[in-house]
Amino acid sequence: MYAYQQQKTANRLHVVPDRKRASNVVIKHSKKKSNPVKDLFRMLVVFSFLAAFMYFVFPTSYGRLINNVFFQRAVPINTGEPANMAVKKWSKPVAADMYSIANPVTNYLSNDMFKNRLLLTPTIQKTHSEVTTMYHTNEMSGLKSQLEGLMAQYPMIKPAIYVWEYENGKFVDINGDSLYSAASIIKLPVLIRLFKSIEAKQMTIYDDMILTNYYQSPGSGNLQYAQTGRKYSLDQLAKTMIQDSDNTSTNMIMAKLGGMDDINAGLRDWGISKTYVRTWLPDLTGTNKTTAKDMAKLLYNLDNPGFLNINSREYIIDYMSHVKNNRLIAAGLGDGALFVHKTGDIGTMLGDAGIVYAQNGKKYIVVILANRPHNAPQGKDFIVKASSLIYKAIVGG
Repeated sequence: MYAYQQQKTANRLHVVPDRKRASNVVIKHSKKKSNPVKDLFRMLVVFSFLAAFMYFVFPTSYGRLINNVFFQRAVPINTGEPANMAVKKWSKPVAADMYSIANPVTNYLSNDMFKNRLLLTPTIQKTHSEVTTMYHTNEMSGLKSQLEGLMAQYPMIKPAIYVWEYENGKFVDINGDSLYSAASIIKLPVLIRLFKSIEAKQMTIYDDMILTNYYQSPGSGNLQYAQTGRKYSLDQLAKTMIQDSDNTSTNMIMAKLGGMDDINAGLRDWGISKTYVRTWLPDLTGTNKTTAKDMAKLLYNLDNPGFLNINSREYIIDYMSHVKNNRLIAAGLGDGALFVHKTGDIGTMLGDAGIVYAQNGKKYIVVILANRPHNAPQGKDFIVKASSLIYKAIVGG
């Protein structure tokens, strides 16, 4: 009993009595006074940041990305025509390449297969190529009538003829936009693509390639018979590609550049809309295509310093002025005329494209592509006679 009372007393000693909560007590919170100077400073900082963004960042992003992607527009181009014939010309509307934006890695590497061998090659970084279009004044109706009369004499020949005269922009256009097999004339854009990559410092003209049986191809040229394992500089390959129309050299250069897709990408970047490469050479079935106007545009831009630098132009003109096949357009020119050109022959199509420099200072571009019965000699005869008519009409004599 005593122990029970002691425990009860201890429990009472540890009980905490209830406290009454004050109901009328008001708790005051001290309010921090605002500083108008600091508030004004914060507002100025925010507005300055927004103003800088709108002035510097937004116009750049709009001009380089948003505007180019979503709003196509034409831009003025310098045609280079004489002042008395100056007409403001505009390029075709252009837009950003959405595929390149979504897949940026394709700007750096290109995978390509050549005869079951995987090639991994750096591609040319895309830059704006200032390709210009020839200015046109009047069509040479008299010359066109003469050429159409010649066509009537060769009904089995289906030609495309494009002529453009530098002095005053006069021209002749017969089927200039029609697609034809390019044959070895396709080696001209391959050559230009090579020098564009050299200008981009992705390779040099002295770089070597090793000849293997993967590249050796039948048709024109002697490298198909050369011993494999030998090294050739890009200068040697480019020279034989143009002067001897060597197919093996062409395939080696195309492989070095990244393959057919990279050649086609260059053509699109230059505004050459209809020419394309589908087959490694020799393209005996004629799947690689071009038009007379496309080739004329490329030839015109060989003299364009915004497209090719002076070193590239000197190499290209040197190669093309020593083409060994002078049996087509060159055979119809007058004495002393220089012809910078590239020929093509696959049996069903015979063609020639180049720039004529006459002794009297006259200069003109001429492209003739002639579909014909397989290896028909009338194709060559037609081109020679057409060349003679064109030369006499422009140069005289």
